[in-house]
Amino acid sequence: MSLQAAFIFLAPGADPKKHRSLIKTPEVELIVVGVSDYTAAETVAVELVAGGVAAIELCGGFGHVGTARIAHAAQGKAAIGVVRFDAHPGLSGQSGDNIF
Repeated sequence: MSLQAAFIFLAPGADPKKHRSLIKTPEVELIVVGVSDYTAAETVAVELVAGGVAAIELCGGFGHVGTARIAHAAQGKAAIGVVRFDAHPGLSGQSGDNIF
């Protein structure tokens, strides 16, 4: 059985229904989803966990608050990991906590 995992990234105007991709390897099935804010990410995290995703990695745009919100949404049903930037280049050098 392969690992079901996901990567959620923040991008202005991202629509999680449209900006989504699936990558399958023999060992990992990775779902990549773009969201426009933390609220959309929480909704996506709940959906992913319900679909069997066991690990969710968050892009560096998620600050400490955003990461905590996703961990809370996943309710311990998936491991949550984070790529960390103190100042994210895709968010004008800010943390998502300052924006979302």
